[in-house]
Amino acid sequence: MNQQPTVDTEKLIGQIREVLAKQDSGIIAIAANPTPDAIAASTALYMALIKMGKNISIVASAIPQSDLQGADKIKTSLTTGGDNLIVSFPYQDGTIDKVDYNIEGERFNLIIVPREGSNKIQPNDVQFSYTGGKVDFIITIDAPNLKSLGDIYTQNESMFSGKNIINIDRHLINNSYGTINLVSKSSSSTSELVMKVIQGLKVEIDKTMATNLYAGIQTATNNLTAYSVNAETYDSVAALMRAGAQKRVMPVPNMGNNMYGGQFVQPQYMPQPSVMNRQTSIDQVEKVSVPKEFESNESSKENPLKPKIFSGSGGLL
Repeated sequence: MNQQPTVDTEKLIGQIREVLAKQDSGIIAIAANPTPDAIAASTALYMALIKMGKNISIVASAIPQSDLQGADKIKTSLTTGGDNLIVSFPYQDGTIDKVDYNIEGERFNLIIVPREGSNKIQPNDVQFSYTGGKVDFIITIDAPNLKSLGDIYTQNESMFSGKNIINIDRHLINNSYGTINLVSKSSSSTSELVMKVIQGLKVEIDKTMATNLYAGIQTATNNLTAYSVNAETYDSVAALMRAGAQKRVMPVPNMGNNMYGGQFVQPQYMPQPSVMNRQTSIDQVEKVSVPKEFESNESSKENPLKPKIFSGSGGLL
């Protein structure tokens, strides 16, 4: 058996701490088709960075299905904060005839005109947010390479250029593409790695963060039965439980599928240790399918259902 090289975790977390001490705005990006472990780790880190006062967003190529706290904060655009106001509301093709505006005194009025026969927009459906903020650093979670982020990377490659990229992962195929690479291939889960990062940042792990991290470790290790589980894993679980982690029955990976894009099954009862987990060496190469670059499906032809945008003078923009 080839022994994995030792990772100086404390040194790498120290480097992460130095970057975050100097930069305030950033993105947490998770791999396309993320595992429950990746969602748990990224949401816990998101909450920790919010506690530190960072302007942080969490992004993925598609919104994953998860009931973990913080999963509702996951976005599909690589932006953080900013001064540009976004007004958003539910929309279906053909329901809006035009968008207009006028200025009355010191008031700017945005006018949304529904198409005849369509329902008008309800005030409770309107949401406001901001964009245009700068991105100083990018933290990738559970991504063996940048292309595994899917559209988040392939459609925004220029935004990754020149940025401090903090790569946090545990998989054998990670190619250490980051400015800082916290890649521990002997770690039981990415959630366990992120827990160490949060502790190294001197952020107190609260009940919600502890519950997410516990869930991530639980799913990644098949309820603590995986070969990668060691004494350090149990120490981490004990610390999370002392912090108030709530136990929950989580989906566990179907061992017949890969970790990126594989299906997950909900056990009716707590699963028994699998033969594969007891017998398979951690040095076995993980076969992971990396998402292909997505081709643009946008048409160059004008969409007759697209709302018409008018200026204040009435001219079509």
